[in-house]
Amino acid sequence: MKQKQLRQGDVLLVRVDRIPATATRTEPERGKIILAHGEATGHAHTIEADKADWWKDGAEEFVAVKTDVPVKHQEHGPLLLKAGENYSKVQQREYSPEAIRPVYD
Repeated sequence: MKQKQLRQGDVLLVRVDRIPATATRTEPERGKIILAHGEATGHAHTIEADKADWWKDGAEEFVAVKTDVPVKHQEHGPLLLKAGENYSKVQQREYSPEAIRPVYD
């Protein structure tokens, strides 16, 4: 299967076949799965919690999509996730001469 990658700002989602058996289901925040909080603006990349499950395995995060659902953000167009797909969330990084650092919206 060709690896499917979806990007919205500083959030990269990579399709995976399954969520690891060692992952634990994580509770959403106020009805939303928050993939990333904005550092400067307070905006966030969110998914409606009733349409997907959020899992963590150590520092890794995963989304299991139950029903077609968009990832929403105030400064980006919606990103549609399809029912039955699983994704690993990757925090984007950028290079600077001082260090490699996470990218934040």
